[in-house]
Amino acid sequence: MTGIKNGPKTKKLKVKAVSDLLSDIYGSIPWKPRYNAAEELVYTILSQHTSDINSERAFHNILAVFGDLDHIADADVDDIEVAIRRGGLSKTKAPRIKSILNEIREELGSFDLSFLAEMPLQEAKAWLINLKGVGPKTAAIILCFSFGMPAMPVDTHIYRVAQRLSLVGKKISAEKAHDILESLVAPEEVFQFHMYLIKHGRDTCKAQNPKCNQCSLTELCPSFKRYQ
Repeated sequence: MTGIKNGPKTKKLKVKAVSDLLSDIYGSIPWKPRYNAAEELVYTILSQHTSDINSERAFHNILAVFGDLDHIADADVDDIEVAIRRGGLSKTKAPRIKSILNEIREELGSFDLSFLAEMPLQEAKAWLINLKGVGPKTAAIILCFSFGMPAMPVDTHIYRVAQRLSLVGKKISAEKAHDILESLVAPEEVFQFHMYLIKHGRDTCKAQNPKCNQCSLTELCPSFKRYQ
């Protein structure tokens, strides 16, 4: 497949082949909601530039301290900062969390974002991106993880693996990669493909010293020889 012209149809076939091979390794990863959408937004802010463990601790601590999103929105920034300190970058994240929660509450009168699940995907994305500080990745995470919508969040692992597989070009930004990858993956497989590429990027296709000799995707990977 690496010798065939790399057009959209070929890329869709490659995505399917990649997914099939990774499913043999990781098995089925069924979708289930993680948090409600507004909570997912807070969690996503906390997860930036830190580990999953630290962001989980910070998220559960902020809820334990304040009880619910209304109390977080009403809290002093300094108190929010203390509650999320274990997650890192608390001085930056605390005002962002307070600001965006208040923006949502002023717009809707509540934190119920369930209406997004009834909107076409691009309209739901646009509504979220209209919030100050929300970009394509955060919007995709909320729609994918809270509602199971076919939005493809592109993190550093997915971006790296997708570029090495030539699913997105080297000059394509991570922001633009969201829409490109979404167009290549069957809607019902977006969540699972997202999870597969994250796992593969963490376990095998590492940024430094990728484990190409252990990779099941070498026949599909035009970057394979570069790391030998």
